Amino acid sequence: MTTGPLSGIKVLDLTAVVVGPSCTLTLAEQGAAVIKLESPEGDLLRKLGGPAPSPDMSPKFIHFNRGKRSIAVDLKTAEGKAVLVRLAERADVLVTNMRGGALERLGITWEALHQRNPRLVFCVIAGFGRRGRHHDSPAYDTIIQGMSGFAAALGRVLGEPRFAPFVLCDHITGIIASQAITAALYARERSGEGQAIEVPMYESMAHFVLTEHMFRRTFDPAGPTGDPRVMNPDARPIPTADGYIAVSANTDAQAFAFFAAIGRPELKDDPRFNSVVARFRNVEAYFTLRAEALRTRTTAEWAAEFRRREIPAMPFQTIEGMLEDPHLWETGLLRQEVHPTEGPMTGLGRPVTFSAAGPDDLPLAPRLSADAREVLAEAGYAEAEIEDLLGSAVVPPPG
Repeated sequence: MTTGPLSGIKVLDLTAVVVGPSCTLTLAEQGAAVIKLESPEGDLLRKLGGPAPSPDMSPKFIHFNRGKRSIAVDLKTAEGKAVLVRLAERADVLVTNMRGGALERLGITWEALHQRNPRLVFCVIAGFGRRGRHHDSPAYDTIIQGMSGFAAALGRVLGEPRFAPFVLCDHITGIIASQAITAALYARERSGEGQAIEVPMYESMAHFVLTEHMFRRTFDPAGPTGDPRVMNPDARPIPTADGYIAVSANTDAQAFAFFAAIGRPELKDDPRFNSVVARFRNVEAYFTLRAEALRTRTTAEWAAEFRRREIPAMPFQTIEGMLEDPHLWETGLLRQEVHPTEGPMTGLGRPVTFSAAGPDDLPLAPRLSADAREVLAEAGYAEAEIEDLLGSAVVPPPG
């Protein structure tokens, strides 16, 4: 049995694609028992996340849904809603990223389920907060990147608005939601009562961006937005004689060591660079100096030099390079696994460790409705009832 700080916590997962599954993956990695309740068609990410040996087991789906059990239920039927209610009565947490109107039409509301299970923590991950005018508008990661300043921030650096090549808003909101859920579970330990949580993507990402880039618009009189140190085009992996290296010399000690490393120790007395404030005010000159200096030696030579002087720096890596990084294999983040239907694969372990938890032994991502019979039995259904549900298409049998 999986161990961790959330061992014994039962999570009913009504989420799909990335934002919700990233939240429930975190809960599973921390020991929670997660039941993934899918539509009869399955989570869209099963097909949207890339090719795989089986058409409904995309690479993205596999990585976002390990440690979960799957049951498919047709919630548009009365029998399907009854299955959901029975599972919710036995759950500690319910997580959904369905839009508010769809939830209400299905009768999946905090008010209805709280009456049946007062200890339930009910978390809705929404595109937009319910108090605002966009509250029931559809949202995907790119919609939120475009609204929240992510694309605009990249535009300042690249010359035109661009989406980041990651579903960053989904990932970040999912992590925020998992933290909110554990906070609500902690509160329940003291009060005995569950509560409703709303985690809106737009507000969460607006908070994320504005804490960094509201900048001098914070004050009156207002100044410009955007942290120039982060927005600078040279805030990037720095070219060397044969590749790139990532360097971050922020403190005075680090910056002065950097000046010595590039053979310019006198710059520590230059009024443009002799303090944190001076380097911030002259960030363009500082970054230009840095970029020009690092072209003179190889990445390996600079990495050794910076390590010797305790300057934060590491060689640039591609995605392919990460998959060969011995550190990630040594820590267990990367590991060889064999999926029961997809065969040999490179798996991802949990990045966080707990001294009181056992090994990371989460089961691999399930096929659609693979655990239907087991989940229904745990919910108290008799064998005859299970057969009726599986034979009626209300609960499709394992594919």
